[in-house]
Amino acid sequence: MATDAIAVVEASALKRGRGGFVPGDSVRVHVKVIEGEKERVQIFEGIVIRKRGEGARATFTVRRVSYGVGVERTFPLHSPRVERVQVMKSGHVRRSKLYYLRERKGKAARLREKRPGGAPATGAAPAESAE
Repeated sequence: MATDAIAVVEASALKRGRGGFVPGDSVRVHVKVIEGEKERVQIFEGIVIRKRGEGARATFTVRRVSYGVGVERTFPLHSPRVERVQVMKSGHVRRSKLYYLRERKGKAARLREKRPGGAPATGAAPAESAE
């Protein structure tokens, strides 16, 4: 009974179209910033190193290097402050948490880019139809 009520409240807080990225993707997060009485949109661009949680409690962490210093920022996925998340590039990674990027510097911190379309595995012949 209580979990049903929580699920209903959480479902009303969810934003549409916010799950279109995975760890390893380079993203631009458009964040609303309030300065005094003015409100503006600030862009934070970097690599998604983690996604965690589900429902209204879901968060993701974006990392970038700014003036030689690594900066990580965690955003609530369904926050009204996050205006949109724009995927710039998709990286090919084999794990869901990319904490190892914290120790890497320069070119070693780059990720291989995913190929569009998904090429077949090496050595696999294309399937032919038997008509």
